[in-house]
Amino acid sequence: MSSHGTVTDTNISQMLHSGLQKLDLQDCKVSDSALKQLSNCRQLKEIVLNCRKENCFNISSEGIKAMALACPYLCEIALWRCCSVSDEGILALAHNCRLLRILTISGCSAITDASLLALGQNCSFLNSINFSVTQVTDEGVIGLVTGVCSQSLKEIDMARCVCLTDEAVEAVVTCCPNIRILLFHGCPLVTDRAREALEHLVRQNKLAQLTWTVY
Repeated sequence: MSSHGTVTDTNISQMLHSGLQKLDLQDCKVSDSALKQLSNCRQLKEIVLNCRKENCFNISSEGIKAMALACPYLCEIALWRCCSVSDEGILALAHNCRLLRILTISGCSAITDASLLALGQNCSFLNSINFSVTQVTDEGVIGLVTGVCSQSLKEIDMARCVCLTDEAVEAVVTCCPNIRILLFHGCPLVTDRAREALEHLVRQNKLAQLTWTVY
């Protein structure tokens, strides 16, 4: 169900029901209060909470935790620019939503390695993740790609993560044999060493999309 930015904490109850599987709240003026009203939406599988126009501070880990507990079958979650969501919220998703396949946490500036480590330990079906513009380090990426999702991961967007180095890229290349999309442009600590690690994937024509920045 798509709302086109019209849903609020006050009227969201009108669109919620026990059989709801998809909920698009992109650019809607909702907060944790709206997410806490999902308690009867156990069958929910996809939710979009992206904020395209500006950073959102109304949705925090408190709301994400409530959603994770209420909706264990969630497999696609988009939280782009939800800046108040921290590791606490992502850990709740990792532990309660084990069917998670697609996760966008780009621009969630409070996210650290702890989130990636938890996802790597718990989400074996994860095949696409976007954690661009966060403060994660090589440790988090290595924990993610050496975890239970190493074989399922196909798309990773870690662009503009300024703390990442060649080690993160090398870990993805080494541990994720099915990777098809790898984006790491805007990572100033990544050098030509990463390009060399990618050469065999490029030669085998395995990558459908690859971006990086030369510094």
